[in-house]
Amino acid sequence: MSATLISLQTDDAQWVNRGESIIVGKDILEILSSAMYVDPLAIYREYVQNSADAIDEARQTGVLRSNEVGAVAIELDISNRVAKIRDNGTGIPASQFETQMTAFGASAKRGRNARGFRGVGRLSGLAYCQELLFRSRFAGEPSVSELRWDCRKTKALLSSADFAGDLAAVVSQSVQVRQVDGRKWPEHFFEVELRGITRLRSDCLLNPEVIEEYLSQVAPLPFDPRFRFGEDITEWLQERVGLGSLSLIMPGKGKPTFRPHRNSFDVSSGTDTFQELQKIDIPGTNGGIAAVGWILHHGYKGAVPEAMLKGLRLRSGDIQIGTSGILEDLFTETRFNSWCVGEVHVIDGRIVPNGRRDHFEQNVHFSNLINHLSPIAREISNRCRTSSMKRNWLRQFELQQSGIADKISAIKQGSLTRIQRKQMEMDIAQAIGAMHRIAGKEALRSEAKTSLVPVLKKVERRVKMLRGRHYVAKPLAALPASKRAAYKHVLSLVYECSPNRSVAKSLVDKMLSRL
Repeated sequence: MSATLISLQTDDAQWVNRGESIIVGKDILEILSSAMYVDPLAIYREYVQNSADAIDEARQTGVLRSNEVGAVAIELDISNRVAKIRDNGTGIPASQFETQMTAFGASAKRGRNARGFRGVGRLSGLAYCQELLFRSRFAGEPSVSELRWDCRKTKALLSSADFAGDLAAVVSQSVQVRQVDGRKWPEHFFEVELRGITRLRSDCLLNPEVIEEYLSQVAPLPFDPRFRFGEDITEWLQERVGLGSLSLIMPGKGKPTFRPHRNSFDVSSGTDTFQELQKIDIPGTNGGIAAVGWILHHGYKGAVPEAMLKGLRLRSGDIQIGTSGILEDLFTETRFNSWCVGEVHVIDGRIVPNGRRDHFEQNVHFSNLINHLSPIAREISNRCRTSSMKRNWLRQFELQQSGIADKISAIKQGSLTRIQRKQMEMDIAQAIGAMHRIAGKEALRSEAKTSLVPVLKKVERRVKMLRGRHYVAKPLAALPASKRAAYKHVLSLVYECSPNRSVAKSLVDKMLSRL
């Protein structure tokens, strides 16, 4: 064995470059489509992302004037199972259209300030429809370029054991192109049309509410003008991220879709309101800024129940990467991520989303981002835990107050023995002590001043009025002493034998009402 190893290590044969052409098999197409985009709704993210890049380019080149809105319109024909996504970006020149639409991993965007750069996003629809059409018109050109991809043919070739062709052969047999008269089309645009869309659970690919909810979270859309922190966040990001937002028009909607954020949201205990905006700068490994972000602080009354809002999220190019739970492991308890509302926008080009855009490529620059986000997540966790403890203390304060009120009512009922009354007075004293301890908590300083101390003083005044006073139930006062003693003994037994004093008091009240 050792001789063989020595022979291999000392071999001085020369390496040479491989001279033969590379074979790219047909199955690579399945990997780049259905295997890449397991979440069906991701196809809308990919096409809207490409639209956003085209609109940015249109603004930079002057195709879109400063007063023109970069728009993406989605049309759905549910009966014919058709979806269209059209933007008013630059479009693609006719001379480049066929090449770009049939190239694989050959995007010209890498190294530019663009969201997509791998050149596979347009393939996302192949797995979810029967026909995929691309149309485009470059500004100033008379005709519209159109490419039709027969997805049924592609799937048949991929599954056929008799078809031995490679990727190029699959594309050649599945794709057709043509030029059509542009007089009825916009001056510049790009459009994707999916025909014969696959029927999935909840028919999500043709459900306008589901699509809008998804895109309102992941796409580069503006905040609702009524959201009080929206303008501040937008100005903060615009200086650093610098990518324009879109006007997304959904079917049957007369107004654009906005991000889901608003001033307040419902929780189990009522309503919670956003109170404070925290802005974040994350330094890079070699200077500069790696990411910027924002967090909306609120009352932290519990988990944010709305899926569109909750979670500390990551974005790149103002496109959401992964889900709302992508950073939940940074929190001291993962559940606290769902109490948080915030976003971190990656701007360091060395922190790169992976091919599926469900996470980032793991490298030293991404690790640096995580290291700087960890203390922020811990600080939010502390807020959540403190809020949870405060709510528990306030509940205990209310329970002690309620218990004291029940005991005072029982004493005034006049049906207790001296021993029972003394025990209740001792219980009241312990409850007041517990209320004092809660009101003295440092975390409850503001609540103590505004509500806890005033309530506590009122309770103490009521207790003070009991001292030295002897109570006799009115129905018993008119009875002879012997009968009164007998009834009091029976009524006291009710308190003594009942596991719940509130229930005992209610029962005694009913018994007294019969006398």
